[in-house]
Amino acid sequence: MARGFVRKREDIWYAYWRDLQGRQRSRAVSPRKKDAEKYLDTVQATVHAGTFREIEDVTFSVFAKQWLADYATVSVKASTLTTYTSRINGPFKAAFGALKLSQIGTIDVQHYLAGMQRKKLTAATLRAHLVLLRSMLDHAVAWGYLAHNPATTVKGPKLPHTEMDSLTPEEVKSLLAACDDRHRALFSTAVMTGMRLGELLALQWDDVNWSGGTIRVRHSLYKGKFVEPKTSRSIRVIGMTNRLAAILLEHKLAAPYSPYDLVFPTPEGTPMDPANLRHRVWSDTLTRAKLRRIRIHDLRHTFASLLINQGENLKYVQTQLGHSSITTTVDRYGHLMPDAHRGANDRLDATLFGEGLQDLDDKMLTSGHQRRQARNPVGS
Repeated sequence: MARGFVRKREDIWYAYWRDLQGRQRSRAVSPRKKDAEKYLDTVQATVHAGTFREIEDVTFSVFAKQWLADYATVSVKASTLTTYTSRINGPFKAAFGALKLSQIGTIDVQHYLAGMQRKKLTAATLRAHLVLLRSMLDHAVAWGYLAHNPATTVKGPKLPHTEMDSLTPEEVKSLLAACDDRHRALFSTAVMTGMRLGELLALQWDDVNWSGGTIRVRHSLYKGKFVEPKTSRSIRVIGMTNRLAAILLEHKLAAPYSPYDLVFPTPEGTPMDPANLRHRVWSDTLTRAKLRRIRIHDLRHTFASLLINQGENLKYVQTQLGHSSITTTVDRYGHLMPDAHRGANDRLDATLFGEGLQDLDDKMLTSGHQRRQARNPVGS
């Protein structure tokens, strides 16, 4: 089989090869030469093995419909699927819908991001759009619709550094003292477990282990429905303090009946509305407590900060928060541990030499004096 070659035409590298019938084939691959060379190696291997097939040239809209049905529907959570569908049928379709996949270039993806940025989308949202588009086009390559993913080399905007807010122990006491009777147990549980709001609102009494002193997180509330938590690590067991157990027991005696067995239901026993909780109940509570405007989610950061400041291991903090990786915990909360390294140099000395620093200094000074006397004896 004759060896193929790659050639640049305008800004795109093309791969050229001959099939088993000797006919020359070509394909526009990428702005990068190495992508074209990699594609050429792959396609020649399939030709030699007799498995080569022409890439089907479909529009983005046709592919996106297939991607949602064959991949997203069976692979992501319902809440994530709703987000994906909205973005695909909205801005993605407007920008790429009528284009064939092979017509979408790196510059088109970059142009899309620039256009969305002009619409005042946040950096985090823009990056989420890019991640979704890149994932879809990765599947297009794997499924044989594309030779190369044009979004691979596109970089999203940098995320601005934002300081997480948290309450001090004194501020937590002020907050809980300002809570009304209906919501004191809810906000106490938030600050003493680090649970996300959706997890709190989906919490059932069966999840509270009174004898074991733990709370199990199994569900989250999303648009009035019970769904799986954010990640697999979010399904977890959290330690419950004796004080929190007492608060919850008192709350249970006064809480309304809920057919869903909810710990924090409405007076009618149905799930609470997160928006109403954030914009009315939480806002009023902060006002009464005379505290700055922070989010309910900042109670989760408060929980993490309290654990770290009392010297708890970061691995333990990770498991309590349900982070998928210890890296996430370190990145978000590592800056709260400046005192953890205090005295590290002294402890290293003690480990190596097993003596007090003053004793070691005295011995080094004596040894140095003896060496100087040996080099310069008196009367020489």
